[in-house]
Amino acid sequence: MSEFDLLTIGDASLDAFIFPTETETLCQLNDKDCLICFSYGDKIPIRDLEFSIGGNAANNGVGTQRLGIKNSTILTLGADKIGDQIVETLMKEGVDVSHVYRLPEKRSNYSLAINYSGERTMFTYKDEINYKFPEEMPSASWIYLTSAGDDFESIYTRVVDWVKSHPDVKLVFNPGSRQLRVGVEKLKNVLSIATILYINREEAEKLSGRTESTGKDKELLDAVAALGPKIPIITDGVNGSFTLFEGKYYQAGVMPVDSFERTGAGDAFGSGCLAALIKGKNIDEALLQGTVNSASVIGYIGAQKGLLTGEGMQTWMARAKSSGVEVKEF
Repeated sequence: MSEFDLLTIGDASLDAFIFPTETETLCQLNDKDCLICFSYGDKIPIRDLEFSIGGNAANNGVGTQRLGIKNSTILTLGADKIGDQIVETLMKEGVDVSHVYRLPEKRSNYSLAINYSGERTMFTYKDEINYKFPEEMPSASWIYLTSAGDDFESIYTRVVDWVKSHPDVKLVFNPGSRQLRVGVEKLKNVLSIATILYINREEAEKLSGRTESTGKDKELLDAVAALGPKIPIITDGVNGSFTLFEGKYYQAGVMPVDSFERTGAGDAFGSGCLAALIKGKNIDEALLQGTVNSASVIGYIGAQKGLLTGEGMQTWMARAKSSGVEVKEF
């Protein structure tokens, strides 16, 4: 029997959220060109400021742990106050931190999110870190591999080698922006052995080379599946999510809720969906769990405050079904 249900490997950060005063003379959002503009040299007032622990690995670790998945996380952090906050948060949530490594000469990851008119723009800082990997991996049935900094290839290679030597372990992959920028060639070793791949539509287009995929969901799924993952799952914002599972195409709707702040929506979907699959639930239930977990998170500031517990998930699942949210073949 495995020591853990899931190992989460990647990055964590401290996220700061600022909300500029919504006065057009100070800040203008150019919808046509998708630009947010501030007057150069001005002192811009903000109406709110909040801090939250984030990062894909931390978000997934907390999200799955709250849903009853025994989780350990493998992280490399700076030996600083931000790193202390990350570790304290994970411990408080019950996530095992025995394989969190601290580097005295490095700084932990930090992000600044500018929230304006319901959307957010992220500035991210990642120090140059040589990621540490345990000499003896803790046993687990699943591995969730997600975004990492510029040295990600070293730890990705270690994970791939370990999974290949443990064929019973299922690998879940959720690449970050740095991974997508380097291109699919440097990700093929991971994609080829992934059981599940979580990405959004834009990311799926980048990986597959299929542009203008709207209305061509089956073709996009086929193109992503051709890269190796057995179960590609693609999220598409207000249009829901869709997947190719055991030769059939499924699409899930979205919850009719207002979005307050969207940071962590994708991670929430992934942790909700993955927790269901680890527990042996069917793909319909898994997609719905991802959908409602994401809907809960976007009602709060930060990526973790709205992550559901098991009891909360039951309440939201009942709400989703009563609202007519469904998963169907297409």
